[in-house]
Amino acid sequence: MRKASWIILSLMAGLMLLGSLVSASIAYRPDAPDEFGVGGPKLSDVAAWNPDVATAIRARRGTASAYSAAFATLLLVVVAIPYRRGDVWAWWGLLGALVVLTGTILARVPMLGTQLGVPPAGIILSVGVVALLLDVKRLKGKA
Repeated sequence: MRKASWIILSLMAGLMLLGSLVSASIAYRPDAPDEFGVGGPKLSDVAAWNPDVATAIRARRGTASAYSAAFATLLLVVVAIPYRRGDVWAWWGLLGALVVLTGTILARVPMLGTQLGVPPAGIILSVGVVALLLDVKRLKGKA
């Protein structure tokens, strides 16, 4: 089960990294389609109204993509080395990171009144927790 756990976590982190880089590509390519939710307004609509606001939105998306790519890279390194090696702290660190990530994303529901971006957070938390539970025995082993 330990092998399945780190493989699932590695795949999840790899997909997060890929998604982050795709998002950065959308942010930095002016011709890229960018909708605010399915069927919502497009960034080109905002650009027609105010190009500076559209640039600011793209910059914010670029920054978020950069942090997401960095998180995914760090996740990959932690999974590939200390977690795969069996370090207990890595199990707790990964769980903590997943909870903080999901909690921060879920805060948008009460604070902003939107659920945009919530489903991916739920998927990441679910997959991550299932993968960690596959190797929960490590918590009873060495410290």
